[in-house]
Amino acid sequence: MGTHDEDDVARRPFDVADAAPLLLDARGLVTGWTRDAQRLLGYPAVEAVGRELAGLLGAADAGRVPDVLARCRSNGGWTGLLTARHQDGRPVPVMARVISAQEPDPPEPPDAPEAPDAPGRRDERGVHGEPARWLVLLSDVADAPGWNMNRSVLEQMLDDAPIGIAIVDTDLRYVWSNTALARFGGGPPAHRLGLRLADVQPGLDSAAVEAQMRRVLASGEPVVDYEHLGRVRAAPHRETAHMLSFTRLDDDQGHPLGVYYTVVDMTDRHRARQRLALLDRAGRRIGRSLDIVRTAQELADVAVPVFADAVVVDLLEPVLRGAEPAPGQTDAGPHASVALRRAGRRTDDGLAGAPAEEETPGRADRVPSVVYPAGSPPVRCLLSGRPWLTERVDPPGEEWVGGLLGESEPPSALIVPVRARGATLGVTTFLRRPAHEPFGEDDLALAEDLVSRAAVCVDNARRYTRERDAALVLQRNLLPRRLPEQDAVEVAACYRPADELTGLGGDWYDLIPLSAARVALVVGEVPGHGIAAAAAMGRVRTAVRTLAALDLPPEEILAHLDDLVARMDHEEGGWPQDVPQTVGCGCVYVVYDPVDGRCAMAAAGHPAPAVVLPDGTVTFVELPQGPPLGAGGPPFESVEVTLPEGSTLALHTDGLLLAEGEQWALDTDRNRLRQALERPEARIDLRCRTVIDALVPARPHDDVALLMARTRRLEADRVADWELPADPAAVAEARKTASRRLAEWGLSELSFTTELVVSELVTNAIRYATGPIRLRLIRERTLVCEVFDGGATAPHLRHPRATDEGGRGLLLVSQVTQRWGTRFLPEGKIIWAEQSLTDPGM
Repeated sequence: MGTHDEDDVARRPFDVADAAPLLLDARGLVTGWTRDAQRLLGYPAVEAVGRELAGLLGAADAGRVPDVLARCRSNGGWTGLLTARHQDGRPVPVMARVISAQEPDPPEPPDAPEAPDAPGRRDERGVHGEPARWLVLLSDVADAPGWNMNRSVLEQMLDDAPIGIAIVDTDLRYVWSNTALARFGGGPPAHRLGLRLADVQPGLDSAAVEAQMRRVLASGEPVVDYEHLGRVRAAPHRETAHMLSFTRLDDDQGHPLGVYYTVVDMTDRHRARQRLALLDRAGRRIGRSLDIVRTAQELADVAVPVFADAVVVDLLEPVLRGAEPAPGQTDAGPHASVALRRAGRRTDDGLAGAPAEEETPGRADRVPSVVYPAGSPPVRCLLSGRPWLTERVDPPGEEWVGGLLGESEPPSALIVPVRARGATLGVTTFLRRPAHEPFGEDDLALAEDLVSRAAVCVDNARRYTRERDAALVLQRNLLPRRLPEQDAVEVAACYRPADELTGLGGDWYDLIPLSAARVALVVGEVPGHGIAAAAAMGRVRTAVRTLAALDLPPEEILAHLDDLVARMDHEEGGWPQDVPQTVGCGCVYVVYDPVDGRCAMAAAGHPAPAVVLPDGTVTFVELPQGPPLGAGGPPFESVEVTLPEGSTLALHTDGLLLAEGEQWALDTDRNRLRQALERPEARIDLRCRTVIDALVPARPHDDVALLMARTRRLEADRVADWELPADPAAVAEARKTASRRLAEWGLSELSFTTELVVSELVTNAIRYATGPIRLRLIRERTLVCEVFDGGATAPHLRHPRATDEGGRGLLLVSQVTQRWGTRFLPEGKIIWAEQSLTDPGM
């Protein structure tokens, strides 16, 4: 039975009124007996007095009497549990309290003669002044809970407990442990006696555990649910998790005897938490970008070193290009090697293969190639679509392992195919060093979950790459790759889409060369974003370029475009609500003539251009606003201004001015644009970029297009014109005059062709037109010949029969020149023809 000191009794209620008293002498003999003692134990006084206390106790406690008496003499008393023996032989559990029953000696009179010692006197005072009598109070505790738990039952319970239990002394050496603790390694309980934790479990961080023990010994406060990770002798290659609780054991005086602690194996729960944490981390870190290579690298980064020591992600080459994996890519057969691209790689020493942030994402040519031999596990996984697992690669130098870990001993390997939407995109290989636990079935399930999540992200990135490439092809075909070279303006353009996925929207810009060295500058926008808006924009832009070939004034170009947009919408029966429509789009059309600096423009539901004069002053053209295209309304109006050489036109869409969440405010928006345009910049392309960066965020809510053109003037000596009378005799003089000017320009080799063109065009003007006739030659990148007359009828190209005497003039002109056409003016028309110059520098 256990013992309890006086402090324990103070914590337990002890009713003296219910106790059975008896008296003992110093030797433990019963010297006094009471009726209560007889009632409790059944002995009459004549049988009890004179017997030893041990004779009244059970066999288990009879031998404890000398120790109890010794404690009484040293401490002045004792309290504890004992098992008494009833007269009929049955055990009686009692709570015993032993206290001194000696009365103090009466004071002796002074000068009293010393009395001789008597035997009775020695018995009364005891030996060496110790009490000669002890009062014992016995209280029946048969009904107390747990009393039937005798020592053997308790020992059996502790020894057979499913958790590890041990007791260490104050030096932290084992004094007792149960059998369950041996399952954690370190041998049976007998082998642990006298050893410390570091001796029986050298793989554990014993210092941390013993620190908790010392803390409990010093403070007396228990430590509950202390979690410890390490490798025990029973599983040297496996990290285990244990939950420990520590309690101090004290003696009767409250002095620490040692530490009692329990151990519970929490490895399965710990691993489950690790798996959930790994999957959670994978969900947050894999697929953060729509880049195939970066997504593959994120899978490798997540798995190392928590799950594996090395991971490689190998994908089929078409996947990196955004294409669907071709059937022939994965059915090469078991006897053929397979080439893959190593999109992701990570080892526990930090070696990685992720592309730098500044590199172009998704570039297949930046990803190294790896060839797996025929019949190798990666090839088999690629062909079958099923995973492959081995505890140790045999032989260790397999070629497909590729020396990823550099170990002489074979690693554990796990290969999982990367599959999405029923297609195999590649394989992922996981490796563990020999010092770690080999992969198991639980690891296979976790790896498949990881790879399946990454496969969805890889496939999304692949589809994005395909759509992005398709959008870029569309962009290259819908927006000008580069603006044509010409001498009228120095031009630069910037485009910033709102749709990040495709990089396209409904805004566009264009520069269209016209006759007589003139150019048309166009900026427009279609409502909406993305590929659908870009397609609608392409239709409108093509219509603008087609109409520009008619060489009409800006307001007439917009009028024809307005009719065309309305017809397109009507003929196609309207647009679905989620598809951008061409009706309601805006456009500004500007024609600049470098000969005299005149600039004509008209707008349809679009902001007016800004003009930066050579001195840096920024003004805005007071341009009448026409209705959006296809919406119907009043006719379009144009204005004409003359710009000094070196002026800069800034044509833009409304996204340049209106920030997200703002309302349209003309004065405020123009002030923002004016401040941006006033910043000095020598190069126009840098100036264009500066304006965009100053006014447009990196991710605008609306598409933005900006076209800036710095005007030039043709030198006076590059233009020659003459007034001609309406007389057939003037034709010969016109030929001679044109030929002399060509000689001055160094273009004598073009004299014959030019004389033919001048002769035919002037003859037609004299024969069919009225009013004054003017001849003009312009030397730009081409040689332009123009003839103006007051007629309003356009000439037509004819194919005369062999017997016809006339009608061959324009046919000859069309065959000897690069192009020709007619341009109408309010006062008449101009027929023009262009010839290519042999020296582009002229």
